[in-house]
This record gives sequence, structure tokens and C-alpha cells, in this order.
Amino acid sequence: MNKKLTLLDSAMLIMGSMIGSGIFIVPAAMSRDLGSPLMLLAAWAVTAILTIFAALSYGELSAMMPKAGGQYVYLREAYNPMFGFLYGWTLFTVIQTGTIAAVAVAFAKFSGVFFTSITDKNILLEIGSVKIQTQQILAIVIVWVLTFSNFRNVKTGALIQNVFTFTKIGAILFMIVAGLYFAFTQHAQMPDLSLPKDVFSFNYMGIFSVALVGSIFSADAWNNITFTGGEIEKPERNLPLSLLMGTGIVLAIYFFINVVYLKVLSFDAIQHAENDRVGTLLLQTVFGNVGMYLMAILIMISTFGCINGLTLSGSRVYYAMAKDGLFFKRAATLNKNDSPQFALIIQAVWTSILTLSGSYGDLLDYVVFAVLIFYILTVAGVFILRIKQPDTHRPYKVFAYPILPAVYILMATFICISLLIYKPNFTYPGLAIVLSGIPVFYFVNKK
Repeated sequence: MNKKLTLLDSAMLIMGSMIGSGIFIVPAAMSRDLGSPLMLLAAWAVTAILTIFAALSYGELSAMMPKAGGQYVYLREAYNPMFGFLYGWTLFTVIQTGTIAAVAVAFAKFSGVFFTSITDKNILLEIGSVKIQTQQILAIVIVWVLTFSNFRNVKTGALIQNVFTFTKIGAILFMIVAGLYFAFTQHAQMPDLSLPKDVFSFNYMGIFSVALVGSIFSADAWNNITFTGGEIEKPERNLPLSLLMGTGIVLAIYFFINVVYLKVLSFDAIQHAENDRVGTLLLQTVFGNVGMYLMAILIMISTFGCINGLTLSGSRVYYAMAKDGLFFKRAATLNKNDSPQFALIIQAVWTSILTLSGSYGDLLDYVVFAVLIFYILTVAGVFILRIKQPDTHRPYKVFAYPILPAVYILMATFICISLLIYKPNFTYPGLAIVLSGIPVFYFVNKK
């Protein structure tokens, strides 16, 4: 693969993949769980700390092994090929494809604000229990359009990403400024920032951990840049730097937009926003009915860029797996533009199936736990590889080692234990999806 992605391209890929529609929706459910404006902000602050700590740890691994596949390669080298496969298996079956499907449907759903025929009520075909409606069709069309566009040189995909990422960051910053201007000119009251009475109880700490699922998922996909490690210029410098820049900027935006929510809207209004659309409620409060259309445009831009970033990066993992003989053989080939075309096609096919089945939402709920497990294992890989490969050149070493990665592992482990206790209906199925890859690995490996 040719090294064509610059530092700017890499940072834009991170930010574009991270920002979808979650930040405009999840604060409603989080506020209901936490019951406190201060704790809502604390949840986003903790998410920022966790993500930055993980990104800094990944920086060492990415500079050390700047290869296509990224996290898949790190797990393979730190543990064994099965761990790498289980990550790739979960990524393909649920994480990447399920997220692309969900984000594509979000794009189609908000397109319905302008085109009334695009709705889940407009059913075009019914086959048994499967109903194919216009929302799904548009979502699948968008997936394939961006899949085909990524058949070209990686620089083309990066250009699309840069344009849409710059646009949506500008739109979100405008949203923040407009909200603050409204709050100050209307003399908005300060939200109640007192601590809940039971905030230090074990039960509330468990509730807090469960609430973090929304913010962690909204901040996810920052690691996707590692998948394109083989195509980044000066990866030993640009990979760790882009991880810090990209995650830092997005997480700062996420925190401040929640401050704006709390300044403009009452906490009760956030908790009971219609269909949890807090972002839409904010813009309607500031701009009136026009706000609904502004939010629809913002989310369409945001989700379009997010789909492109996820599509581009995910295919690189399947390419790396195929090179190891653990995926379809043709996925190990590149087209004349040095793009993993067959890997992109396979990804789009499975994404389309998930979109038509409508099961992607449940699957994504299941894998948040699995995603955290893989993050913990990868950060722990920093310790393992320091022992296994002490002489390997490390252009960048994680800041404050071993404290920083150790703190991440402890915090993320506590969240996982809380999810096992408080959300067993979601965590155990997620674990089952990961473990289902074990027999597949042995079957493929034996073959």
C-alpha cells in the first residue's frame, strides 16, 4: 500500500469517524440514568480521560507497528493469531458493519425531514417477516455509493473525509456559539450543579458506569486510523500525533456541546426530549422551527462523513486478515488504485444484510461490552510487548508509562464489571458474539 495519508488526513479520518449522530441523542438517556447535570458533565469528562489515555497507549503500538490492520495486528503480536482473529471477526460481523448500518439508517431517517417518502412506514416489499422500506433502501444506496468511491486511490477517500469533517465541525462549532449567545442574551439560569446524595455509593458508581456506555459509544471509532497504518506518511510521527489531535478535539467539542445543552435547556427538557433528540430540541429552542431543518442537515453531513471514514478504514482490517489466511482469499488483493476492493465489497454486502434485517441496533447494544474488552486487551498489549519485544524500535513511547495505561485498564475493567452486574442482558450476548469466533478460527486455521 502506498503511503499517501498526511497528518491532516489522519486527524480528519479520526474526527470524521468519531462524530456521527450519537452526541445529539445519547445525553437524554444519560441524563435520565444520572439524574444530575453535574454528573452528566462528569460522565463526558471521564469518557474524555479514558479515550485520551487509550489513544496515547495506542500511539506507542501504532508507531511501533504501522501496518494495515492496526489493532488486529497489535492483538496478534501481543497475544497470538486467535486474539487478532476474534477482534477482526467481531469487527466484521457486528462492530464496523453494524455501526455503518446504524449510521446509514440515521442518515436516511433525517433525509425524511426533507423527503416525506423516505420513512420506515413506506414499505416497498414484504417477504415474510422482513419488510423492506424506503429508509433502508436509501441507507443501502449510501453505503454502496461510498463503497464504490473508496475503490479509488485512498487519497480520494481522504479528500471526501476532509471536506465533510471540516463542514460538520464548523456546523457544530456554530451550534455551540449560537447556543451560548442565546443563553447569555436570554439570561438563562445556571443548572443545578450540586452532587447527588448517594454519589459515592457503590450502587451509584455502577449506574454511572452504565451511563458511560452512551458517551463511550459516541466517542468510539477513534482507533480506526490504526487500520490504515500502512498508508500514512511518516507513521512513526503522524499516527500517535493524529490520535492525540483527533480525539482531543472531538472530546473537547463533545464536552462543550453538553455545557450548551445545560445552559439553553432545562435538565428536565433534556431528560424528556422527544425521541431523545436533544440536539434538535436545542436548535428549535434557539432558531424556532427552522432549527429542525438545520439539525437534519447537520446530521446528514455528519453521518455521511462518518460512513465514509468507517468504510475506508474497516476494509483494511479484512485485508490484513486475508494476508494472514484468516479471511476470504481475494480480500488480500488490491486493485489498480491500491485499494482493497474485494474487502470493501464484502463489507458492504454484510452491512446491507444487517440494514435489511433491522438487527444492527440490538447487535450494537451487545458489543459495547466487547469493544471495551478489546480496548483493555490492546492497552495491556503495551506491557506485554515491552516484555516480549524489548529491543523493537519504539519511535514513540506512551507518556507516564506504566501509570497511564494501568489507570486506563483499571477504569475500563471497573466499567465492564458494572455492565456485567447491571446490564447482563446486553453484556453476555456481546461476549457470546466474540466467543463464537473461536470455533470459526480453528476451522479456518485447520483448513
